[in-house]
Amino acid sequence: MKKKNLNIINFKKKDEYSYRRKVIIKDLIFNTFIGLHDFEKNKKQNIKFNIEINTNNKLQPNEQDLNSIINYEDVINKIETITNKKHYLLLETLAEVIFSNLFENKNIISIKLKIEKPEIIKNTSSVGIEVVKKRK
Repeated sequence: MKKKNLNIINFKKKDEYSYRRKVIIKDLIFNTFIGLHDFEKNKKQNIKFNIEINTNNKLQPNEQDLNSIINYEDVINKIETITNKKHYLLLETLAEVIFSNLFENKNIISIKLKIEKPEIIKNTSSVGIEVVKKRK
């Protein structure tokens, strides 16, 4: 029996990547009414926001379609609108309103939000909260 030579075809392996994309906003400051105390109800104070937004890893940037990204400018405008809307007694309440608004975008998977009052308590650079919320 004659032995046949087999031609082996080598398929080029496709590169596969795993993405984890974040939108980061650091040290965003708005002047707003917030707090429980009477003096906080009569005078605006600076509130500092730091936010990290994890996006859908299947979201591919497309320069022709800004809906293909989480636009940090939109996020900043939403936070500004929320902080100007009314007096919030608690940072926690403000955080939940921000979460509700931002999670309307289905491409947002999780949000880490830090809100600080940098000028309210002597002998500190700031006080505040940090909350992480993830979509189920």
